[in-house]
Amino acid sequence: MNAPVPAVSGQPLSGTIVRRPSVCPHDCPSACALEIDVIDGARIGRVYGAEGQTYTAGVICAKVARYAERVHHRERLLHPLRRVGPKGSGQFERISWDEALDRVAEGFLAAERDFGAQSVWPYHYAGTMGLVMRDGIKRLAHAKGYSRFFSTICINTSWPGFIAGTGRLAGPDPREMAKADCVVIWGTNAVATQVNVMTHAVRARKERGAKIVVIDIYDNATVKQADMGLVLRPGTDGALACAVMHVLFRDGLADRDFLARFSDCPDELEQHLKTRTPAWAAAITGLSEAEIEAFARLVGTTKRTFFRLGYGFSRQRNGAVNMHAASCIATVIGAWQYEGGGAFHNNGAIYHWRKSLIEGLDVVDGTTRQLDQSKIGRILTGDPDALLGGPPVKALLVQSTNPASVAPEQGLVKQGFARDDLFTVVHEQFMTETAMRADIVLPATMFMEHDDIYAGGGHQYIALGLKLIEPPGECRSNHEVISGIAGRVGATHRGFDMSPREIIDWTLQNSGWGNLAELEEKRYIDCQPSFDEAHYVRGFAWPDKRFRFKPDWPKVPFANAGPMGPVDSMPALPDHWGVIEEANAAFPFRLATSPARNFLNSTFTETPTSLAREEKPTVMVNPLDAADLGIADGERIGLETERGAIAIAARITDAVRRGVLIAESIWPDDAYEDGRGINHLTGADSPAPFGGAAFHDNRARIRRLVPAAS
Repeated sequence: MNAPVPAVSGQPLSGTIVRRPSVCPHDCPSACALEIDVIDGARIGRVYGAEGQTYTAGVICAKVARYAERVHHRERLLHPLRRVGPKGSGQFERISWDEALDRVAEGFLAAERDFGAQSVWPYHYAGTMGLVMRDGIKRLAHAKGYSRFFSTICINTSWPGFIAGTGRLAGPDPREMAKADCVVIWGTNAVATQVNVMTHAVRARKERGAKIVVIDIYDNATVKQADMGLVLRPGTDGALACAVMHVLFRDGLADRDFLARFSDCPDELEQHLKTRTPAWAAAITGLSEAEIEAFARLVGTTKRTFFRLGYGFSRQRNGAVNMHAASCIATVIGAWQYEGGGAFHNNGAIYHWRKSLIEGLDVVDGTTRQLDQSKIGRILTGDPDALLGGPPVKALLVQSTNPASVAPEQGLVKQGFARDDLFTVVHEQFMTETAMRADIVLPATMFMEHDDIYAGGGHQYIALGLKLIEPPGECRSNHEVISGIAGRVGATHRGFDMSPREIIDWTLQNSGWGNLAELEEKRYIDCQPSFDEAHYVRGFAWPDKRFRFKPDWPKVPFANAGPMGPVDSMPALPDHWGVIEEANAAFPFRLATSPARNFLNSTFTETPTSLAREEKPTVMVNPLDAADLGIADGERIGLETERGAIAIAARITDAVRRGVLIAESIWPDDAYEDGRGINHLTGADSPAPFGGAAFHDNRARIRRLVPAAS
């Protein structure tokens, strides 16, 4: 069709538009199926949700709908660069790809020669969720014996918490939210971060009269859409869950027959909960006893209750315990038995991927150390514990992430990146805080400019995202860069000599999902297991087929990782575990760094519309707290934790409770007048049972600042 095309900037464009399928690549459980207007085969226009994929159901978030702002942004990196000024100065000169890759190889080989292969650390994450582009960097690490990467920033408190009960990372078909009579959205601001959750929850309300319950730590956009909104203190979700289960047992609302058949110790749980009353929980959570009682009665009398458990409430030092406790409620009421009932967090276990070709698992040396992603600041500053007793990191390859902005303990992170003896290579789309600190910067493709395959953690689809347009300038894909480095450093593996399409085809075939040609024709593979499997009708995924109220935490299957953090003190049964950074006299507030609607971690912070809508970094302060401190709305204040301090604008709002502070999103450093972003305040100590990053668990204080000089 021919139609006028909105310009990214400047004058309107026109041309021939062909709508092509794709997949959103970003670090979000939705992995939305997309339809993209491709203009004259060279540019993209509007991005839509694909209606044919029934989880996306034609709905996507606004920031992805305007993706042309990112793809055609005038500040995209287009050519390889070499640093010519001091580290962090932003002084670079353009070089050729051959020179860039030769210099990368020289730096890596020098580190290997002088300090051993484990002094090189490929550091990556989920800037793309495509399997080939995200995980191929592991093949390089495994083929060379470089230090491996232990991913901890996102899932290490949530996934083990869910698996602790069910034995498996899977649950009911998430589309069943639309068939529920009550949808409990717990610990995720879905309106801002998972719009498709709201699609199905609102459908249940319209078609079935379902009630939507939202549990969160501030009165955000999702709470505002709820029939029942419960705003509790950060890190107290376990107490709420226990009090709800207390009421269920007390009032005869527990499904005792289901518990006898499908759980490990219901009598012991009931006895344990006798002291976990609504009054007990009210004192911990800040909720009223009436709110707790009402929530318990709603779910106890509504068999088709779907618990949609998010990531946000697990980002506390007691996050795994909180996740487990929340999932236990579905078992106490027997909700798993019903369509539209049960608990869902992530569907990772249903895909049974064989990723040996993508990741080089056939050449991995399991004795090579795994360095903790969240502890990059400690690692780069030479902490022997963080280095696991091994050599210093002398060379770093960063791909699909921006640790100088998103990792905790930013003071240490930036100190580490400033080392003159650290050779840093960053493969990026924009000049991020991390790229600014690199020795070599390599320009990266975006998802419409390469081939990849995706699976949705928040749903049940495999989907294909093929190359739609040529990349600008000299941008190269992750796969091209990894293969180019491999050839120069002596890494051998057949995956380096294959195209992404060949790797996708092999992976599909060897994972039991057909082949590439079939997926190209079908566009999506619906991997949803049967009702009986998804709802654990024949028993849960433990050998005894019983849901575990009493998990053996160190033995919960997760990432082949050993126990970390204070595992020995984890409660045996669901409880409020008081290991969070409680407020004290010196730091009287609890601070969470929650996501913003128009950014995704540090992505979209460069696009004009997202920047305009978010305006500037702020921290939410309750009006009564602000009055006590004499702070006015919009005033520049100091926000401090035991790890650092930043200057930020106060946003006075009753959306937060007294004693709670919320700073939404990860803004670039230059958005702050002192150049210090929010993660100067967050910690990198390891929560139990398998590490992680407790971004929402910080005791803090605020103070008035002398006005900045004009």
